[in-house]
Amino acid sequence: MDAILNDPTFWVALAFFALVAILVYMKIPGMIASQLDSRAEKIEADIRDAEKLCEEAQDLLARYERKQREAMNEAEDILENAKVEAKLLEQQGKERLEQSLARRKKMAMDRIAQVEAQAVDDVRQMAVDIAMDAANEMIAAQAATSGDKLISDSIAELDKKLH
Repeated sequence: MDAILNDPTFWVALAFFALVAILVYMKIPGMIASQLDSRAEKIEADIRDAEKLCEEAQDLLARYERKQREAMNEAEDILENAKVEAKLLEQQGKERLEQSLARRKKMAMDRIAQVEAQAVDDVRQMAVDIAMDAANEMIAAQAATSGDKLISDSIAELDKKLH
């Protein structure tokens, strides 16, 4: 027995069994088990919360993606409407420009017609003035020769009439 008491393996085994007995007597394994169970329950609750948050995040992501698609569709609609309005405004601008150019062309043509009519009237007036001056000169020339002849004839007849 001395050999057993001097053997360190015996004392290690005895200490081990004493430790296990103390632990069982103090209900340490139950406490450890309950702590492990509570920790496992807490971890499970955390996992459920994380899964719930993950689902909420996925739902939120899906909503935002849907809103983004809707916003993109709306932006495309707005862009298409803007293009249509731009084409309409461009067409209206072209029509207004054409109308304005047509009015200006008509005004220019009317002005040219007025100037031509005025020029024709001026030429006619000048022709009338020249014709009147020529007629006056011809009448004056004829009157001068006729007047001289009349005076000569009158003087010649005077002798006959005075006697």
